[in-house]
Amino acid sequence: MTLRVARLHGARDVRLHDEPIPTPNANESLVRISAVGICGSDLHWFSDAGIGDARLERPLILGHEFAGVVETTGHRVAVDPLISCGVCEPCREGKSNLCAAQRFAGHGADDGALRDYIAWRNECFFPLPDTLSDEEGAMLEPLGVAIHAVRLANIEPGMTVGVFGCGPIGLLIAQVARVSGAARVIATEKLAHRIDAAKQFGAEIFLGDGDEARAILSATQQRGVDVAFEVAGEQAAVDAALASVKPGGCVILAGIPAEDRTSFAASIARRKELTIKLVRRMRDTYPRAIHLVTSGQVDVRSLITHRFPLEKTGEAFAVAQRREGIKVMVIC
Repeated sequence: MTLRVARLHGARDVRLHDEPIPTPNANESLVRISAVGICGSDLHWFSDAGIGDARLERPLILGHEFAGVVETTGHRVAVDPLISCGVCEPCREGKSNLCAAQRFAGHGADDGALRDYIAWRNECFFPLPDTLSDEEGAMLEPLGVAIHAVRLANIEPGMTVGVFGCGPIGLLIAQVARVSGAARVIATEKLAHRIDAAKQFGAEIFLGDGDEARAILSATQQRGVDVAFEVAGEQAAVDAALASVKPGGCVILAGIPAEDRTSFAASIARRKELTIKLVRRMRDTYPRAIHLVTSGQVDVRSLITHRFPLEKTGEAFAVAQRREGIKVMVIC
């Protein structure tokens, strides 16, 4: 038997192939993929044939936001795309996302989920309640990134939070920050449909036009925000975040820059004595993510704006790259 796979052969070159169905190893099961979200990091692979210092060395199957059905049990599951070693120092410290020997679906030597079937580790499966669709199951991975980013920020009740960039992760951070006690969420964005989405979640919106920091300071009586999340992957958003955060505040850099380099004005960061943290994927978030969605505290369904079949994966990437919607989903 064969399965269909969508492999990236080079920049903007996605091809559909027929390949043998993988055979699970010990502690693995075969999962029939049902839904795969296209992530911003996937778009770096698609447009540049790499991300950061990782380059495309062979045709790669992308896709790390996914849900499916375990063949042996018939259970619907969301799948954690990270397999950690469990024995290195970061793993022993409870930081599996920093594992020195990690495997990650759709990165390096490990093919991802843009195919009909994948063989993956059993401990990475999280059963989906009947109230969650497979598409919502795939959204639990980006929600996990948002949960991890907010956790790094140590948000306390009553804080004012800034979100610089309202793509899927930014919109999820805005929601999780509210759940975590933020009294006010201020967001910046350029695209009208994403501005509308942020307003739906109660955010105050300022246009990302280069003058947003001044507008935010004015709106906060020159105090600034307690925590600033940069989620655009653009230098302008980094600059605006640092300019908008209060003295002694925290800046969380969650965006992935195209040029693999982020800079900031040392004088601003030093004089404000800012804490700057960067986000590396997520860890131990699936149970909380499932609770937040099933309890209605976080809405992931409305973020899914486009759906494509597997055979149109290339078109799905093109739409996502043009930022025509919010979350683009491939349905297998």
